[in-house]
Amino acid sequence: MINNKKKTNNRNPEYRYFQVTEKGTLLPFLFEQLKDKSKTTVKSFLSHRQIAVNDIITTQYDTPLNPGDTVSLNQGQAKTEFKHSMLKIVYEDDYLLVVDKKNGLLSMASDKERIKTAYYILSQYLKSQNPANRIFIVHRLDRETSGLMLFAKSMDIQHTLQQNWKELVSERKYVAVVKGSPEKDEGTISSYLAENSAYTVYSTQNPEKGEHAVTHYKVLQKGAGNTLLELELETGKKNQIRVHMKDIGCPIIGDKKYGGPVSPINRIALHAKKIRFIHPVTHKEFNFDTNVPKPFLSLLK
Repeated sequence: MINNKKKTNNRNPEYRYFQVTEKGTLLPFLFEQLKDKSKTTVKSFLSHRQIAVNDIITTQYDTPLNPGDTVSLNQGQAKTEFKHSMLKIVYEDDYLLVVDKKNGLLSMASDKERIKTAYYILSQYLKSQNPANRIFIVHRLDRETSGLMLFAKSMDIQHTLQQNWKELVSERKYVAVVKGSPEKDEGTISSYLAENSAYTVYSTQNPEKGEHAVTHYKVLQKGAGNTLLELELETGKKNQIRVHMKDIGCPIIGDKKYGGPVSPINRIALHAKKIRFIHPVTHKEFNFDTNVPKPFLSLLK
């Protein structure tokens, strides 16, 4: 789901834009707007990923349209279709990418792995369109964590997002299934996070030894001795949620590093569910939200 709350005149000259005034579906709307094109050509625009509704590329003929929506036609080079078993692009424009990463995939290269990473996969995708294209990571997710991530298509956009993170990113929410249940149904965990020589992050109350980290939590559902939590980050530090869950005696299922029990679903039960941000160029507000992974719900039965 995407909410575009701010309008912009920052438009790509290679695109044609059409404003929707009546409720309907996409293909009849395109036939009406593109009377100078044959129906076969119009359908090919869809199949070649040249049509977007509210900046989201779509190939679905029956995409619903509502008054106020904007439909665009890319008259330049058609977008290469992206398909990968571990990564899904949920939004793309000339400046950034929003992706949904599966658990088990690194965000970026490590000493042991350089190719099986979100960064490498997206880099190859962009270079297939133009060898000069590059990708820049904005923030990371742990290998074991699934969910939404932001990537930039230029160093300038990367720097703008990173340097103005608190102003541009208004909401980041995760869901996790933890062992047991917190004492309160809602609460806030605050500590300073430090890292030892074994690269394990731990909490301290000494501000001189670590970086301040704040996590808000809310109970969504309980069952089978486990609890589904919604977690909102006020800060985004390495392993923050995992350490804070351990701190309150409710380690995440499958998180052996931080005291979690063995996972029946063969993964850490942590997912980056939602991100809301202001686009650094168009200044539109975007709200991306994913479903709770179905295996998480099985841990409550």
